[in-house]
Amino acid sequence: MSQLKPFEGKRALILGVANERSLAWGIAQVLHQGGARLAFTYLGEALKRRVEPLAQSVNAELIEACDVSYDDQINALFGKVREKWDGLDILVHSLAYANRDDLEGRFVDTSREGFRIAMDISAYSLVAVAKQAESLMQNNGGSILTLSYYGAEKVVPNYNVMGVAKAALEASVRYLAWDLGPKKIRVNAISAGPVKTLAAAGIRNFRTMLSAAEEKTPLKENINAQDVGELGAFLCGPGGVHITGTTMYVDSGAHIMA
Repeated sequence: MSQLKPFEGKRALILGVANERSLAWGIAQVLHQGGARLAFTYLGEALKRRVEPLAQSVNAELIEACDVSYDDQINALFGKVREKWDGLDILVHSLAYANRDDLEGRFVDTSREGFRIAMDISAYSLVAVAKQAESLMQNNGGSILTLSYYGAEKVVPNYNVMGVAKAALEASVRYLAWDLGPKKIRVNAISAGPVKTLAAAGIRNFRTMLSAAEEKTPLKENINAQDVGELGAFLCGPGGVHITGTTMYVDSGAHIMA
């Protein structure tokens, strides 16, 4: 009996893989196992050296540089996707950034420029890439997926401006779902528990957050990128066909705790 390939022939663009620990990489692996055709982006030469071998290991058909803080680079990226595939089925947005200085101390001390940068890259970039993806998801719709965190709705010390940016990201998911729904384009977010990723390294006392999460969750264990990948595949696949505008949790139950 042949193995079931729920994403056979589906075209997926993955934004935000930094290394093999990235949540976006966890999603990409599960999509690949399901038969999806993949494309990846990277930011700068240092990340290119990390992303290229990973992308090649899953037979990526496109590996392109893109800085989402520049509209011309976003336009160029989607132009290449259009040339290569003439369509798109899945877009995974796993991009977030805040100045390290704004992730320490008090949120009230966030600089104006630091606030702008965090909101631009962590929240507005989803809007910018969704607008481009809309024109490529014309026939049978598609799925847009982004990554959030519990700090979007509750105060997490040292998460600061990133928590505010993630709150804006989750609100953007809802408004995009409304806008794109008539075209059968679904937009969802995954709120993942803490995972030791490259991005997490910029959060002060992250190891403490990790151990505290393991102790306080109902399941008494932390999650990994594979867990995020499995949920991402569900949302992008047949099981998620009527799920949109939603933030779903994969955090061992941490979000239910007081």
